[in-house]
Amino acid sequence: MIEKINLDKTSAWPFVEAKKLLRERKDSIEKKNKIILQTGYGPSGLPHIGTFGEVARTSMVVNALDHLTDIPKEIITFSDDMDGLRKVPDNVPDHNLLNQNLHKPLTSIPDPFKKFNSFGEHNNEMLKKFLDKFNFKYSFKSSTKLYKSGFFNSSLQKILENYQEIMEIILPTLGKERQKTYSPFLPICPETGIVLEIPVKEISREKSKIVFDNKGKKLETSILNGNCKLQWKVDWAMRWYALNVDFEMYGKDLIESAILSSKIIKLLGNKNPSGFAYELFLDEKGEKISKSKGNGITIEQWLEYASPESLSLFMYQNPKRAKKLYKEIVPRTVDEYLDFMQKSKSQNELQLLTNPAWHVHNGKVPQEDLIMTFSMLLNLVEATNANTKKLLWKFVKKYKKNITEDKFPVFDQLIEYAIKYYNEVIKLQKKYKLPNEKEKISLNALALKLDHCNDEMSPEEIQTVIYSTGKENGYADNLRDWFKLIYEVVFGDENGPRLGFFISFFGVNETKKLLKDKIK
Repeated sequence: MIEKINLDKTSAWPFVEAKKLLRERKDSIEKKNKIILQTGYGPSGLPHIGTFGEVARTSMVVNALDHLTDIPKEIITFSDDMDGLRKVPDNVPDHNLLNQNLHKPLTSIPDPFKKFNSFGEHNNEMLKKFLDKFNFKYSFKSSTKLYKSGFFNSSLQKILENYQEIMEIILPTLGKERQKTYSPFLPICPETGIVLEIPVKEISREKSKIVFDNKGKKLETSILNGNCKLQWKVDWAMRWYALNVDFEMYGKDLIESAILSSKIIKLLGNKNPSGFAYELFLDEKGEKISKSKGNGITIEQWLEYASPESLSLFMYQNPKRAKKLYKEIVPRTVDEYLDFMQKSKSQNELQLLTNPAWHVHNGKVPQEDLIMTFSMLLNLVEATNANTKKLLWKFVKKYKKNITEDKFPVFDQLIEYAIKYYNEVIKLQKKYKLPNEKEKISLNALALKLDHCNDEMSPEEIQTVIYSTGKENGYADNLRDWFKLIYEVVFGDENGPRLGFFISFFGVNETKKLLKDKIK
């Protein structure tokens, strides 16, 4: 279907990046008849939602590539698990154990969770478990395994051959004190197992060995088979070179690192991957989400309150704009997802390509009709006091007799999410307004007007009654304040559902009772 239209006309960012990648990496792709995309993970802390976002967005680029070329694609999820642990994350147990193992490779540190052979392995397995929930197709690669198996050996020798030129690239970016001790190679201390950052005394390119100055003592070691690892910026370039990477996205805080790594890979005789710098995720305070802090919302929390597809939508939208990521963002994102899903049913092929739901579902958007928004469903949970999916379905069917659970799987799941989100997030933050005497008169007037309404009326007719009541009771010049009053008294919030639509679902008599109870 999509192949028939001109893909050059779409401005959807996955297609823009896919076309850029095919253009920039044309020779390399043709030579190996494969497209390799990489995502990186530093397992010094539990994987957070930003890590998921990188894989989700890269998968969207692969989806776009699938509509542009039949060449095989592979996403490599690379874990830098040979890196030394610099500080103890806040959100893990047994800080004492980790403090005793600072600066050792993550795969050499005992697992504080006591589930796996090392802290690095634990975090790697957590990452794979998260990604598997979303059915991502990826190849997992461990830095430790590739270093120790000798896979990187020839690339490490290439780095050693170009040692001086690499130093000339890196040193100008460092402070004077750091310049004195900097080395692209970090030896693993044979006595302590610590990743050392010490200066180089001698280099033997023929033997692939380096002599380091370890606080006045000579430390001679091979650079091969995991005896040394590379400093981050050089390691990144070496990885691009060894794995022949065609595409990698990264946070904007790594732009300078990407520039330096690009210079290094060119020095090695290859071209840097096509890159994509995305903006960072922030918590509700506007601080960068950190795996060591565990701030913001976790992957597990989002999946308790909303679907994987809604999370993928959040990742799709505006990747070059900084976005706050916390629990209260979930309902709005779910409603946007439902809206895009609904719009897709009336869009032509070109319009579909710019619809985020198309990218979330790899071109196969569910055709389920929208019953109501997630925001309204949350209000319905509150108004009905429903605490089970069965009870809420019973209420919905009372007013929509022609619907069944099996025909509305998205909505069925939405009910479950709504009950959990309302009870665990919204309910704890509710602040209901106590109306003054004048406001009570206005609200009682609305209750009296509802006496003349019935469940056969359309949502628009009921909405008109609410408008006219507001105008008749002092809100003619500012109907926004009228609706705000209703929302604050009935729902404990400044905003709420479109009332005519809500009442048509909830029922006229039920709404009158709810309103009178809240006035009291």
